[in-house]
Amino acid sequence: MSANILDEISKILSGVEKYWINEKLAKQIIIEDLRNNDTKLISKLLANKSINETYVQDIDGYKVFDKEAFISLLRYKNYWQDSYTKYANKIGLTAEGKYLNYNSDVVLNFPFKDCVLEGGMTKEDSILKNDEKFYNEVIAKEEIDTLLAPKVFTNIKKYNIEGPHVVDNIDYKENLIIKGNNLLALHSLKEKYKDSIKLIYIDPPYNTNGDSFVYNDRFNHSTWLTFIKNRLELAKNFMSDEGIIMIQCDDNEQAYLKVLADEIFGRENFINNLAVIMNLKGNQDQFAFAGTHEYVLVYSKNKEKAEFYQLSLKNSEKLEQWNQDEIGFYKKGANLKATGVNAPRNKRPNLFYPIFLYEDGTISTTEKNGYKEKILPITNGQEMSWRWQKSTLERNIKDVIIVKTDDNVNLYKKQRPEVGDLPSHKPKTLMYKPAYSSGNGTNQIKNLFKEKKFNFAKPEELIKDFIEITTKEKDIVLDFFMGSATTQAVAHKMNRQYIGIEQMDYINAVSVPRLQKVIEGEQGGISKDVDWQGGGSFVYAELAKENQEIVDRIISSSTKEELSQQIDKLLNDGVLNYEVDFDKFTNTKKEFSELELEDQKEVLIRILDNNQLYVNYSDVEDSVYNFTEDEIAFNHSFYGGV
Repeated sequence: MSANILDEISKILSGVEKYWINEKLAKQIIIEDLRNNDTKLISKLLANKSINETYVQDIDGYKVFDKEAFISLLRYKNYWQDSYTKYANKIGLTAEGKYLNYNSDVVLNFPFKDCVLEGGMTKEDSILKNDEKFYNEVIAKEEIDTLLAPKVFTNIKKYNIEGPHVVDNIDYKENLIIKGNNLLALHSLKEKYKDSIKLIYIDPPYNTNGDSFVYNDRFNHSTWLTFIKNRLELAKNFMSDEGIIMIQCDDNEQAYLKVLADEIFGRENFINNLAVIMNLKGNQDQFAFAGTHEYVLVYSKNKEKAEFYQLSLKNSEKLEQWNQDEIGFYKKGANLKATGVNAPRNKRPNLFYPIFLYEDGTISTTEKNGYKEKILPITNGQEMSWRWQKSTLERNIKDVIIVKTDDNVNLYKKQRPEVGDLPSHKPKTLMYKPAYSSGNGTNQIKNLFKEKKFNFAKPEELIKDFIEITTKEKDIVLDFFMGSATTQAVAHKMNRQYIGIEQMDYINAVSVPRLQKVIEGEQGGISKDVDWQGGGSFVYAELAKENQEIVDRIISSSTKEELSQQIDKLLNDGVLNYEVDFDKFTNTKKEFSELELEDQKEVLIRILDNNQLYVNYSDVEDSVYNFTEDEIAFNHSFYGGV
């Protein structure tokens, strides 16, 4: 496809005098003729292959020209070679193209809203000085299709109690961990797991300009919104009809994220914006106020079908109110003696009868030899009545609590939660437990590895509560900002199926080893709460690198000498950007050699085609990549190929 469709239009209409004024394309005249369905104009335009492929859809054998999209192309002036945007630099809340001060209906509009952000999410990407490339979804459709095509999985292992071993297939019910760019990985998973995820929990970079965060946490505001939008739109397709998504964030982007999520999931499917106390003492480094909390935005796929559950009180301070018998948990409820205006015996004579207490602590409405006491519903000398008829009492005889004092015996109903369940309560929108402390999450990793290997890990107790209120056993949990694998570790211990995606290299130093320790039965985090004894398995796979491997080597080069060793490999093995003038580059090596190291890295990365960072599944059997038979078989098993 031509990189600039306006050039194509100019060529097509070059001989039509009415569409030119002072040698410039008269766009408004073209738009008016399109509005009036000028057949000659439309025929000329649709005879062009690029325009036909981009703006014509085949619907049940009928060709439909997206005239409005084409008119939008003509109407707005700001074009890049691969993309365009309606606004060059203004971000705001808009409705129908007008900003908030013109209209009271609020939606989010920002540059690059109709684009896909190219590239990764790591801090090393700052080599490109955050000059990210945005592909417009209409103009650069072919580039986007190539970028987001399903990728090959390589370096595949299955981990269980016996350790890792090679596999050549995967079952749908397997737990799955993927190393690679999460947008590309999600596109590789979308057909297999469409409409099947019960909970998506993500803790994305907060866009704080913080230097201590391992992700690229210094996005331009519009870039961050596009980065998140691309992933949330895709995430929605994974959710089951009952599915829930929980997005953790802070104040830096919370307000815009809420409006963005409203657009994607629908305001009618908004559940709540939870405030989670992560630091009760408050962050003293923050300006003016010591921050104590973060936010968790909660949305459903379909609010009418959404399923939520109550929180268990196990190991909670409230549990001490409850006792346990062979049926389950209970606590003292109402006295069996009736109260109120209808309680006297003359009002309810059938409910006045004796209850017999025997030596073995049992009670009965039947008098037998050897009873110890006869209990009557008498209060302050006045004959009253019981709450239950005799037959009801006999049916529920095990649901009665007997309390003896020096001069009296009282009977109470056992108040129970649902049979077989622990006591539970509805979670509050302000969520706080001491165990939610962010320091607790960091310490859990430190205790596992005997050293501080990861900062800002979420505590297992917090993720446990999120999983408990949104899922049941065997449901699938997805986290595509996996980090240290807290979500996956907790899901594993709670008998949920899980999928985790992580691009950063610490996946093999922290995340996967952590899950190995879970399989081995480690007793940190929530292990004792859920009586975790170990076991289970997960499959690990990586997106097969193409240009990404060269990018990694370029980034890791610490001297110009090291970097120069990568140039020949880049030119010989790399897939180059079609915009690059190869001859010009090779003839200007002297100028290149005079650049600073970081500038050299930037130039080399730009030479590569970033659409080809990873190998597409369509090339899995190409011998040039040397995939093993097991890897080829695994990919066919995953994608349903031959």
